[in-house]
Amino acid sequence: MAAIARAAFGVQHLAKGVSRLSNVVLAKGRGSYVWTTEGRKLLDFTSGIGVVNLGHCHPRVTQAAQSQLATLVHGQVAIAMHEPMLSLIEHLKPVMPDPSLDTFFFWNSGAEAVEAALKLARAATGRQNIVVMQGSYHGRTIGTMSMTRSKTIYGAGFGPFMPGVFTSPFPYCTQCAVANASDGKLGFSNCCMDPLHELKVLLKQQSAAADTAAIIIEPVLGEGGYVVPPDGFLSEVRKLCDEHGILLILDEVQSGFGRTGKYFAAEHWRVRPDIMVMAKGIANGLPLSGIVSRKELMDRQTPGSMGGTYAGNAVACAAGVACAQVMREERVLENVEERYVWISLVSTGIALKGLGSFRRSEQLFDALEELKASPTAGHLIKDVRGLGLMIGLEFNSPSFPTVTPVDDVPKGIAARVQAKCLENNLLTLTTSIYETIRFIPPLTVSEEEMKLGCDIFTRAVEDVAREG
Repeated sequence: MAAIARAAFGVQHLAKGVSRLSNVVLAKGRGSYVWTTEGRKLLDFTSGIGVVNLGHCHPRVTQAAQSQLATLVHGQVAIAMHEPMLSLIEHLKPVMPDPSLDTFFFWNSGAEAVEAALKLARAATGRQNIVVMQGSYHGRTIGTMSMTRSKTIYGAGFGPFMPGVFTSPFPYCTQCAVANASDGKLGFSNCCMDPLHELKVLLKQQSAAADTAAIIIEPVLGEGGYVVPPDGFLSEVRKLCDEHGILLILDEVQSGFGRTGKYFAAEHWRVRPDIMVMAKGIANGLPLSGIVSRKELMDRQTPGSMGGTYAGNAVACAAGVACAQVMREERVLENVEERYVWISLVSTGIALKGLGSFRRSEQLFDALEELKASPTAGHLIKDVRGLGLMIGLEFNSPSFPTVTPVDDVPKGIAARVQAKCLENNLLTLTTSIYETIRFIPPLTVSEEEMKLGCDIFTRAVEDVAREG
C-alpha cells in the first residue's frame, strides 16, 4: 500500500509534461531486469531508451563510478582538465568511424550535444541554415525542438522556433507512396532515391548551398520509427555535402555504442561524418554526451564559446571509460551481431546457413519474422526492420497517415500490444506516428532472456488479434 501511495504522490507532484509508460516506481535494476518497489520483476527491452546498453548496474561501470565519487566528483572543464575525460578520449578515439574524428567536446544530454554540433557547424562554415530529415528527432530544447520532425507533440504550442531550419524527406520505403504504387518493383532493396532528388531540389529552391551550414541525419531514424536507409543514400548525401562545402552531421545519440551491431551505425555504410553526436550508451546511464569532429574544424571556435557547468563530469567520464573497456574486453558486439558460417555449394550454387554462433539480433529478427508469417497475427504486421538490437516492428494501420490502410487492424494496436507486454512483465516502447513497437534490449541480453521477451511479445500480439 505504501508503494501505491508513493506512486500517487509522484503523479500529483511531478510535471505533467513528462509522459510515462506506467506509474510503477522502480527500486533497482540488474542486467536485463528492473524491479519495482512492490517487488515486481520486469524484463526491460527499453534499456532506458537505449541508454543502459551494458545492462542495468553493470558491475564494472558501477565500480568505476563509485571509485571516482571518492576521488573527484566535479572537475569543471573551464577551470582545468581531469584524468577521466582524458582517459575517455584515449578510449574513444580508436573506435571512431573515421580517423579524421580526433577532437572531442563533452556535455550532458543528447539535446545539448546536438546544439553543440549546430554551434560548431555555424562557426566552422560561417553559414546559418540547417537541413534536417523528415521523421528525425534531435531533442526538446528550443533549438533541437526546432530541428525535430518525428512528432508534432514535441513542439506543439512552444513556437516561435529557431529560424534557418529546412526539412528534406528521409527514405522511408515502407511508407513511400512510390514504393506502394509500384507493385513491388520499388522499395527498400530497390529504392527510387527520390529523397536524394528532393534534397537537391531543396538546395536549389529553399536553402542555397552557400547558406547551408550542415545536413544533420540520424543514420537510423529513432523516434521516427527505427527506419534504416537503403544502401547508397548516406553515401550520396556525403558526396552532395562535399560538392557544396556543407558539413554532414550524424546524430548517433541512439544508434551509437554498439546498438546496431557496429560501434557506430555510420560503419555499416562507411560514411565519414564531419561532426558526430554521441550520448545515451556512452556512460550506461550517467548523464554524458559529446560531439567529435576533426581538429581543424573544432579550432575555428573561439575559446569560451563552448562549455557548461557540468560538461564532461568526472564521474560520468569514469563510467564512460569503464563502458569502453567492457565493450572491448567482454566482446559485447559479438553478442549483438549475426555470426553465421555460410557454406557455399559451388556445384549447385546454393548457400546454406551452417553451424555458428547464434547472436541475439538474429534471434530477435527470426522471432519477429515468424510472428509476421503466423496465420493468427501475421496480417497485422506491415514491416520488421532494423540493425543489430535496434529493431522496429510496424503494424498495419486502419487509418491515416499510413499510405496503405488496412481496415481489419485494431485501432491503437501498438499501444495495446505494449500494454499487454507490461501486464506480462515486459517493458517495450512505441515509436513514430505510425503503429510501431521498437526493441532496444541491453546489448548483453542472454539467449534465454531474449526468448522470454519474444514469447511474451508474441502472445501479446496474438491476444490483441483475437480481441480485435
